Amino acid sequence: MATYSIPPLGQHQLVELGIAGAIIFAILSIAVVVARYFGPGLAQRLEDNAVDARFPLATRAVAILRHLVAALLLAATLGFHDWTFYAQLAVGFTFAAASALFLKNLLIGLRISFPIVLAVSLVVFVFILSNAVGQLSSITSALDKAGFDIGNSRFSLLTIIKIVLALVILFALIRLANRGIKQMVRRNKALDEAQKLLTEKLAAVAILIAAFFVGIDMLGIDITAFAVFSGAFGLAIGFGLQKTFGNLIAGIILLMDRSIKPGDVIVVGESFGWVNKIGVRAVSVITRDGKEHLIPNENLMTQEVENWSYSSKNVRVHIPVGVSYRCDIHKAQELMLQAATDAKRVLNAPKPNVWMSGFGDSSVNFEILAWIKDPQEGVGNVKSEVLNRLWDLFKENDIEIPFPQRDINVRTIDDEFVDKIAARMLARGDEAAQPKAAVTKAAAKKS
Repeated sequence: MATYSIPPLGQHQLVELGIAGAIIFAILSIAVVVARYFGPGLAQRLEDNAVDARFPLATRAVAILRHLVAALLLAATLGFHDWTFYAQLAVGFTFAAASALFLKNLLIGLRISFPIVLAVSLVVFVFILSNAVGQLSSITSALDKAGFDIGNSRFSLLTIIKIVLALVILFALIRLANRGIKQMVRRNKALDEAQKLLTEKLAAVAILIAAFFVGIDMLGIDITAFAVFSGAFGLAIGFGLQKTFGNLIAGIILLMDRSIKPGDVIVVGESFGWVNKIGVRAVSVITRDGKEHLIPNENLMTQEVENWSYSSKNVRVHIPVGVSYRCDIHKAQELMLQAATDAKRVLNAPKPNVWMSGFGDSSVNFEILAWIKDPQEGVGNVKSEVLNRLWDLFKENDIEIPFPQRDINVRTIDDEFVDKIAARMLARGDEAAQPKAAVTKAAAKKS
């Protein structure tokens, strides 16, 4: 086993250590000043351009900038001069700590799990510090010994660490790239919502493909090794992932032809609501009850879909109303128009209208036709507002709302029951109770 000797702390070593300490203090001070001066503006810019309110990168902007400036200046200091051991150890330790803290805050800002962030930060700290003091080769050799060979490939702890680091770095870069593209797309006013979403989806697919090949290159994997598995992978896609790829292509087609866009109000089978988002696999439709229905993209391509806001968001609401045959139907129609006009969400153009729909068994039937421009806010609440206002207007103008009435023909009746009814009439002080009771008895005897 190789041994590593620590040189004694002589006068020359002590002088360089003091110079290195002064440089480290100056660099950390510069990093603090730069972060304090530019950090809040950077954080505000990230927050203003945020596409996700839960994205915490803006809250970590000051710390990320401070550690990044410190790490860059310390890296330049470490390579600028051939330091003695103790000075190199001090600069290397500070450089490793700044790099690990920068990586920790960046990964947490990208919403990566804290245990993974902690493990990656510790590995980066150890590797940078070992490289600074010239012990990186010893550590990598020790990690590489703990493994085994398969053919011409070597699998060891070092391989696992490289894979994990590559995956975490690629994942962070993918998130940063997606975030940057989303910000650019969202700020582009020339594109509508469907075109923006389509651009984001296509860019995300392109970024994933690019990250795959970059990861292979970082790990030094020979891409020809995948040729053996290409046939089996193709079969897996053809059979096991057929629906997944079908939904992916269907989602892209929906966005390209713009038949369904985020914000549209649609009806698919029993599902009625507004489109929240179009995902890779399904479309999210939120109902007025707050329930979120996930409808596969293929269903929207093959089934009949009602889109209330495809070419225009104006929707006509039908509100049936019945009035009595004895009332003034012309006055009733005027009140119906007034009730519709008084509703806040009913449009003045196109103006509301009232149609007589027919003569019913006990009422003259009408239909109030009112237009709204925000069906995503609901239809039932508009009907309720119009009918509540109409109820008050009918009461004020003595317009009767009919209700079913039935005549009952009694064939037999008990004398004792008739006496009880007469007694109750007398108890209420009805002077005509006795004659009414006699008439009732006579009718009962005839029947």
